[in-house]
Amino acid sequence: MDTRLLMISHASTAAQRAGRFPADDPLDASGLAEAHAKRTCLALAEGTAAYVSPAVCARDTATALGLAASVALGLADMNYGKWHGRRLADLAAEAPQELAAWTRDPGAAPHGGESFSELVKRTAAWLDALNGATDLGSARTRDVIAVTHASVMRAAIVYALGASPVVFSRIEIAPLSMIELRHASRGWTWWPASH
Repeated sequence: MDTRLLMISHASTAAQRAGRFPADDPLDASGLAEAHAKRTCLALAEGTAAYVSPAVCARDTATALGLAASVALGLADMNYGKWHGRRLADLAAEAPQELAAWTRDPGAAPHGGESFSELVKRTAAWLDALNGATDLGSARTRDVIAVTHASVMRAAIVYALGASPVVFSRIEIAPLSMIELRHASRGWTWWPASH
């Protein structure tokens, strides 16, 4: 059975606008308004399964989009370890070598959290488990939507393309961006989002 997965990055948060690593921040009024506006553009097939990251901002986004989504731990944001809630500018001044190592080496995790490589493996495991699920819809193609984080969407693209995690930081995903992945006999592929 084929799977069509639409992934949406959560709406913007005050932490993002302040250049901080996330710390399970909720959406503020601006982010909620952005997500509500996106709702009118989202046309889903009947029976589409919906999943969401456990993070508050992702759950707020899913609700604003009108989705009754199940929490999926595999969609959780990257674990930023001791950098949670810290401003990127402050880290650049305080720990420039660690920050540089993290951005250049996909296996590095100087913050004590996940490396890019680890996130790609975790995301790949979720994608492969999703494709192996049997209760997601019709016998032809299963439609799935997932509200998650830019980092998870980058990891999904890297996995779908069979690319090296080195390219992880070269993929830009804005708030409320959408990507489409499809799984068929040749594996996962990345498509232009059709919504």
